Amino acid sequence: MKNNKCKKLFPGGNTTQGFFSYFDYIIRPDANRFFILKGGPGVGKSSFMKKIGNEMLKKGFTIEEHYCSSSNDSLDALVIKELDIGIVDGTAPHMIDPNNPGAVDEIVNLGDYLDEDYLVKHKTESMAINHETTKCFRRAYKYLNAIVPFIEDIRDIYEDGMDTYRFYQLCDSMQKNIFEHVDKKNRIGFTRHLFGSSIAPKGFIDYQETVFDGIDDITYIKGNWGTGWDTLLEGLGKKATLLGYDVEAYHTPLAPNIIEDLIIPELNIALTTKVKFIDQSSCVIDLDALVDSKILQKYKKEIEYDKKMIDELIVKSIEYVNEAKLAHDKLESFYIPAMDFNAVNEKRKEIVKRILQYA
Repeated sequence: MKNNKCKKLFPGGNTTQGFFSYFDYIIRPDANRFFILKGGPGVGKSSFMKKIGNEMLKKGFTIEEHYCSSSNDSLDALVIKELDIGIVDGTAPHMIDPNNPGAVDEIVNLGDYLDEDYLVKHKTESMAINHETTKCFRRAYKYLNAIVPFIEDIRDIYEDGMDTYRFYQLCDSMQKNIFEHVDKKNRIGFTRHLFGSSIAPKGFIDYQETVFDGIDDITYIKGNWGTGWDTLLEGLGKKATLLGYDVEAYHTPLAPNIIEDLIIPELNIALTTKVKFIDQSSCVIDLDALVDSKILQKYKKEIEYDKKMIDELIVKSIEYVNEAKLAHDKLESFYIPAMDFNAVNEKRKEIVKRILQYA
């Protein structure tokens, strides 16, 4: 297995349930250090993390870049794996406060370097833009929420036609194939939850190639809503943790409680529902083949209509997420001239020195 030095992830998402956070899984509570960045838009939180990440890469460390679902190029968090250190944007919509202040968690307020007198002069304009940004996200979430009935309709059709006996035989067979010769550890494994894809300003995107890079055993699971891929992945994840192995569970923004990708790092195993990995897969599981073709033919028009509506609603939601991003960029334009970035750079150098003390 290759050692990919930079993984790109999503800790939060614009979903059918609004903004949904898995920020609690960015780093474990007993980390060496967790820096929580505060300050308004445009104070340089993302650049602060990117520059530190680049320095750590040059020094040979492995990093995770956790991207913002509402701004494709901005970071919401950075993790330096070998040092067990994280840095996170602790501002809205993912407000984060210290759980273990001093011992692990520490607030770094970049807002200390703001010229507040300058901002007061632009109070009216900035409040208006904030209001517009909020309205854009509300519209985006309304369209995303409207997807739910169409997913449920597809799920109902496929569940009605599913051969559940063969499905659970398959689940049992996969568990045996994966875990039969795996040693049991004297512990319960940890499941880390994140998003495997994002509804972002530039579209429906993911960076899973950086997560799957170097994994030798990839299984592609083909199946529509209602064919049970979520049940299959959840069951395999639970089995792995019962045997003492840590698991990475990646969720879909179309149903944020449902897993779409599963990785068991120590076993060098990944399972995915993303068709783009089919050529890299050592195995393909076709759950659609377990569905009665007569039922699918009977409801063919309904399924086609449901999928068409889901696609259209995703496109519409992306449009408003992008409008929110453009409005947010305007807001940043008020903050950038008010910042003392020389002071921010000095703070960054100080944090880097403290991080390297753990090396």
